Amino acid sequence: MAIGDQINDAVDLLGRIHEKTQSPEEQALLHAAADALRFVWAMGLTYEFVDYRESLEAESPAPVVAAFKTREEADSWLVNNARPPAMAYVLIAGEYHVVAYRRESDWRTFLPHPTLEFYLEEMLREGLPPVVATFNTRDEAEAWFDSQAQPPAQSVMEIGGEHYLAVYYRNIHHRALFPFSLAKKLQERRKRKELDESGA
Repeated sequence: MAIGDQINDAVDLLGRIHEKTQSPEEQALLHAAADALRFVWAMGLTYEFVDYRESLEAESPAPVVAAFKTREEADSWLVNNARPPAMAYVLIAGEYHVVAYRRESDWRTFLPHPTLEFYLEEMLREGLPPVVATFNTRDEAEAWFDSQAQPPAQSVMEIGGEHYLAVYYRNIHHRALFPFSLAKKLQERRKRKELDESGA
């Protein structure tokens, strides 16, 4: 079924459920969900919505709207952005951040977010898929990754004896390598927090 038909059918379904729902709070939530789908259609974001759903089906890391090598580049982009994408993820020097923006005061900044660490931790818990390629250095891995015309949304590589997740963000045509050791840092932060809370 075409995505346009799916959106129309989903809005119709939400409308039928809305008619049978008695709770005003639940009715408001259903109305908001239908409006969100209409927004995708009205703003010409249909294919972006398709790409987003495909990223969910591929069980790849959360999508990002932009990637920057340095914080300075990111800050310049944010300052000069007339309509910052509030609550969207961006990559800054290979780390996930959330775009924080308040339209009323024009306050804007980036906030670090551990979504990637949580994702890597879950992959380790479930067991990693087979390694697709092995390299001695990161430069070799990046050269090989860049040479792939249409890489999968994610794959596992081994670089210098360490496992990395290779991610292709199709919406911005960006490739990134993330060491699974990031998940261990998340665990270390949890332990430090537990020690702080216990007063040890």
